[in-house]
Amino acid sequence: MTTVDVDVLDNPAWTSLRGPQARFAEVRGRAARYPSDVSPFSALDDPGDPSAWADLAALAGPGGSAMVPGGPDTAPPGWELTGVIPGVQLVADGLRAEPDPEALVLTAADVPEMLDLVDRTQPGPFLPRTIELGSYLGIRRGGALVAMAGERMRPPGWVEISAVCTDPTYRGHGLATRLIGAVAAGIQARGETPFLHTATTNTNAIRLYEAMGFALRRHLTFGRYGVIETQERHHRGE
Repeated sequence: MTTVDVDVLDNPAWTSLRGPQARFAEVRGRAARYPSDVSPFSALDDPGDPSAWADLAALAGPGGSAMVPGGPDTAPPGWELTGVIPGVQLVADGLRAEPDPEALVLTAADVPEMLDLVDRTQPGPFLPRTIELGSYLGIRRGGALVAMAGERMRPPGWVEISAVCTDPTYRGHGLATRLIGAVAAGIQARGETPFLHTATTNTNAIRLYEAMGFALRRHLTFGRYGVIETQERHHRGE
């Protein structure tokens, strides 16, 4: 098993935004978030502390919302829980990773096709500037982008593999496995360790990841929370 610090994975968005991805961070006190066109994730230095949630409410603004990886199952004061995705976190443990000669480095010019592929396959959040978070690789068939995977959150020493998706016509050809291995090879070449998240309901993906050499580290909730507007604001018409 890896010897790097695993504790940073307990709060991966926070340790990413206050560490290697600080250039993306919008910060208010003990809360931070990515720009809305980069990632939907927000983070707190202590998700159990109401004062940190007060900072996040100030950052989100009246009627605003936040998606928090590893967020609480009940809404903190001043917030309502509007959605929950039960998930799992897996870390590389004996992963066999290698470059793939067919994998192409995707750039900003490819974003329209990437967004279209994500829209058709629903692997999770991918926004117009998500590509800025790390390296993204794709495979083309007949000139069309049919599969991709890339890097998202970056806690110190770790890189999350994300946006793993394949056009339904090309599923079953092993493209996702190849791209995960190629992205992971690039991560390992930099001396970092791959990890990833997926929904607990995505059992096929979990089996694939475990077969490749990822191991379950923990269960976590991806919670979406909304700021509750006060009666005073309503009375003022704000």
